Amino acid sequence: MGSEVKKNPKQFQLNPNWAQLQQKLQSSVKPLRHSKNPQSETPNSVLGKRKDRPTSESEDAKPNPLIPSNDDSSVTDVLAMDCEMVGVGLGNKSALGRVTLVNKWGNVIYDEFVRPVERVVDFRTRISGIRPRDLRKAKDFQVVQKKVAELIEGRTLVGHALHNDLKALLLTHPKKNMRDTSEYQPFLKEGRRKALRHLAAEVLGVEIQNGEHCPVDDARAAMLLYQKNRKEWEKSAKDQIRLKAKQKKRKQRKKPKSHSNHGPIAS
Repeated sequence: MGSEVKKNPKQFQLNPNWAQLQQKLQSSVKPLRHSKNPQSETPNSVLGKRKDRPTSESEDAKPNPLIPSNDDSSVTDVLAMDCEMVGVGLGNKSALGRVTLVNKWGNVIYDEFVRPVERVVDFRTRISGIRPRDLRKAKDFQVVQKKVAELIEGRTLVGHALHNDLKALLLTHPKKNMRDTSEYQPFLKEGRRKALRHLAAEVLGVEIQNGEHCPVDDARAAMLLYQKNRKEWEKSAKDQIRLKAKQKKRKQRKKPKSHSNHGPIAS
């Protein structure tokens, strides 16, 4: 067996080109840096990067506070009212064109267009949002007036500049049962009244009355302004009632007695 072929060790050497390629690959791989935080050793994934992306406008948008949180349309102990006017006579005289009432949650319980007694000469659409077609099948003023009177009787009435709305309806309401956002002391600026749209923007962070007015939004805004300040507002209202009662008693005490000090004249 002396004729066995000896193995040539050069047969197992790598091809020079292959060896050169491996060397290049090894030199191009960077060693991983070890972090003190074991959680950071895992490379960032695509999902992890999503958290760093800026949120879209829809995600940042806040819900509109004027939208009711439920669908309860029952007549509550507190109602908010807003009216829109049209021009009659020579156009400078206001008449009721639409009236809206919402409950304490902001749900509409009454919303009607109104046909004034006098002929409409100015629909004031730019502000009122009322158009001729809206009054073609509108209810008569007397019908609406009666229904509103029934709804607000014995209830707390909320609104902005309520005296204008009540004047258009030819109705009265007890002062003690009115909560007017145009007269509430904390809402005044140096004793001057603010417009409802300004109060809505400053206190509620919502924009209303941009163009045509919506009595539903206006009534909801007034109700929400009241609800946010209800506790303090009601306390203030009770204090005013007590103060007026004391002042009335003092005036009655100061009135001179009508009894005469002279006795009967002898004959």
